[in-house]
Amino acid sequence: MMVEGMEGVGGGFLIPNSALEGSATLTQTELAEEINDKVVDLAEYAKRQRWWNRLVGKNSDSIARRYPVATQIAIGSVSGWCAGYLFQKVGKVAAMSLGGGLLLLPIAYNSGYIKVDWKRVEKDFDKAKEQLNQGPGQKELDTFVKKSKAFVKQNIVVTSGFVGGFLLGMAS
Repeated sequence: MMVEGMEGVGGGFLIPNSALEGSATLTQTELAEEINDKVVDLAEYAKRQRWWNRLVGKNSDSIARRYPVATQIAIGSVSGWCAGYLFQKVGKVAAMSLGGGLLLLPIAYNSGYIKVDWKRVEKDFDKAKEQLNQGPGQKELDTFVKKSKAFVKQNIVVTSGFVGGFLLGMAS
């Protein structure tokens, strides 16, 4: 397939005729090899780069900041709506499952299908209470809260769009 004003070169590349005319020192084959080498080099470079380094690397800034405010709000709103809608649907299923289970347990116990070892339940309950009193590391919780606050401050437009979209998703 030929395009007017374009010359076919090895590897399926189309090069403008003007580019070929201006390069008197390179033949078409050499030019095709040079282009192919650059494409291969770029592909290898992209393979070596991890996606999270591009997103959260040392020199990376919030990706959302690179877009206009309207786009940031749209991205936040759409992702928030999707999360809210899924949360609503999954929440209904979880509530029905938990509620149904809580209704069936006393019926099964009173009917004699389930026997409960109350001493073991009390022992396990006391053990769980002790573990809760020890609590998770306060440092870990503080670090998480600080990182969350920094993220929200850095991405306030996207975050506000997400919250609005989440509430709309929950309502729909």
